[in-house]
Amino acid sequence: MIQADNNLQQMSFDAKNLPKNSLVCVVGARPNFMKIAPIIRAIKANADQLPVCLIHTGQHYDDAMNKSFFNDLEIPEPDINLEVGSGSHTVQTAQVMLRFEVIVEQIQPRGVLVVGDVNSTIACALVAAKKNIPIIHVEAGLRSYDRLMPEEINRVLTDQLSDYLYTTEASAKQNLLKEGISAQRVHFVGNVMIDSLLFCKEKAANINDIMSKYAALDYCWRPGSQFAVLTLHRPSNVDQHEVLERIINVLGKISEQLPVFFTVHPRTKHRLEQFGLDALLKKFSNIICLQPLSYLEMLGLLSHATVVLTDSGGLQEETTALGVPCITLRENTERPVTVDQGTNTIVGSNAELIMSTFDNVMTTGGKKGRIPDGWDGNAAQRIAEHLLSNL
Repeated sequence: MIQADNNLQQMSFDAKNLPKNSLVCVVGARPNFMKIAPIIRAIKANADQLPVCLIHTGQHYDDAMNKSFFNDLEIPEPDINLEVGSGSHTVQTAQVMLRFEVIVEQIQPRGVLVVGDVNSTIACALVAAKKNIPIIHVEAGLRSYDRLMPEEINRVLTDQLSDYLYTTEASAKQNLLKEGISAQRVHFVGNVMIDSLLFCKEKAANINDIMSKYAALDYCWRPGSQFAVLTLHRPSNVDQHEVLERIINVLGKISEQLPVFFTVHPRTKHRLEQFGLDALLKKFSNIICLQPLSYLEMLGLLSHATVVLTDSGGLQEETTALGVPCITLRENTERPVTVDQGTNTIVGSNAELIMSTFDNVMTTGGKKGRIPDGWDGNAAQRIAEHLLSNL
């Protein structure tokens, strides 16, 4: 017979100084930080009416990078860090649930606010649902309709559990209505990611300073020079040798026309080494590999890019807000407004389509797009006002 690990039942966190009946806001991974920052600011401005505490699950656990993001975005230090760390999707979700339940039992919160689609999002929503605590989901209703993406599962389940669903674009409400969610639970507020972008835009890292910092690389930066930015981390792109090799080769061709600044995700770095493709990457001297950047550094880089190639959801939104052409290396997107109204083009991992879309950017300047409704820097304020009136 398998014995249960009783240590899991003995976890404790010091929550005695946290306000009872408060709104618990959850952050777990770096994409969450940009979404939670403006919400925390807006609600704390009314702390006498709605006390708030911030719980970090520790799903992303790079202390230096976490501290950088919290400083850049002016987020207060979390009241508690659950220090979950890495693990499989199942292990990570279970650990967050076990640890978060301890906090919920001590605080008895008025509501639990979760953002985005990471494992921490669904884990904390499940705990709140079992405790009959109202759940607020920010960035609700986004759908790629690709159930192979773990994030899609997290989105669908979190939305089904939530009492207040705050959306960023019109298509999200239609998705939710199709899934049987009452329209009374759905509220269009706009995009809190863009709140953070606009809040930080003026203090984004200077492009010359960024280039000076990485001057050790074999790249001579000339002010005003054009360049591309690349991010790549999704399993569909990096977990298969053939796909990853194909993408690197087409990026090598792109780098013959423009230097490509590649911020290398730890998962991608591991796969490059595992498949022996790090040697191939080094053959393209104009692909400049960088460590993961701080938020202000990345914002400075994006703001001056000629084009961005990515499989990130957040970068699709940020490039639309900045008016920078985006080539998305995925077969689908849960953010269709960035394609319909913004600067985004979906190309998958098809080498010819990637190259032809890049050539179009170089010859025509790419899609110009427009700023979608509600991407005005005030989404968090609309959320705060609604919660103060209804929670």
